[in-house]
Amino acid sequence: MDPLSDVLSLLKPRSYSAGGFDVGGDLSIQFPRHEGVKCYAVISGGCWLSVEGIADAVRLETGDCFLLPSGRPFRLASDLSLPSIDARTIFANKQNGSVHSLNGGGDFFIAGGHFAFAGSHASILLGVLPPVVHLRKEADKEALRWSLERMRQELRDPQPGSSLVAQQLACMMLVQALRLHLAEGLRGGVGWLFALADQQMSAAISSMHDDPGHGWTIQTLAERAGMSRSTFALKFKQTVGKSPMEYLTRWRMLLAGDRLTNSNDSISAIAQSLGYDSESAFSTAFKRMMGCSPRQYGRGRDPDSPSLGAGETARSGQVEGDHPVEAILG
Repeated sequence: MDPLSDVLSLLKPRSYSAGGFDVGGDLSIQFPRHEGVKCYAVISGGCWLSVEGIADAVRLETGDCFLLPSGRPFRLASDLSLPSIDARTIFANKQNGSVHSLNGGGDFFIAGGHFAFAGSHASILLGVLPPVVHLRKEADKEALRWSLERMRQELRDPQPGSSLVAQQLACMMLVQALRLHLAEGLRGGVGWLFALADQQMSAAISSMHDDPGHGWTIQTLAERAGMSRSTFALKFKQTVGKSPMEYLTRWRMLLAGDRLTNSNDSISAIAQSLGYDSESAFSTAFKRMMGCSPRQYGRGRDPDSPSLGAGETARSGQVEGDHPVEAILG
């Protein structure tokens, strides 16, 4: 798989809900704080989107797609001067995969999904996205058009299995929105997702994801990127926010955590598959980064605030430094 697919698979996004609402007339709806990410698109009409802590409201038009990854309360309104109605009172009995009609509908129709992450460390993805991702270029709308049309059909004319189809379409919209944001909105930023927009950095990251247990060195990764060792190391740090070896170690630990939770593999087998010569070296690196030992993690301990220390050299497990970071992959 490619790195974006790898991360999404590790985080195990699942849809809380998928569906839509069709609003008629003037209305302002206030939505509370949420976990995970909301991904919606305007099927028809238009409205305003106002997110708590963001100074300027966003005008949404037909075909626009928006992600709300920060969990902040937000408001959708035909007119921002209107008093708001609490969304929880409106959608309390809304069924998954259905359309909720308000005031007879007809003025703006929004559909999409609300996603939770079953895997740990949702900040891997959510932490590198802005509070609002707004996709409105005509090319972006064209890329989303098929999914939106299928969503409209499934919601307007439910057939057997429509709820499941709507959830899958919402997942497609989420991935497509991330793709478009990656292509258009991330250049110049710092973090693993930003780096995927750079062909050379993406080649190196893909290599690490394809074979995380390989004894990667800066030199071999630089060769994959088609760069000199020194230039590659500098550019990787500038683009991703940490060194190649730090990134590799963090990715290995995320894979290890997933296997400790969701497989019956022994610690020694996991350590060996991820490039560690001994269980001891692996356990030291794991505890330094995840805040607990592999055995504690495997018993279901989910640290509230993992200790994310510096990386170690790829293969030996030798610790390099001791500076904290804010997120696993940046």
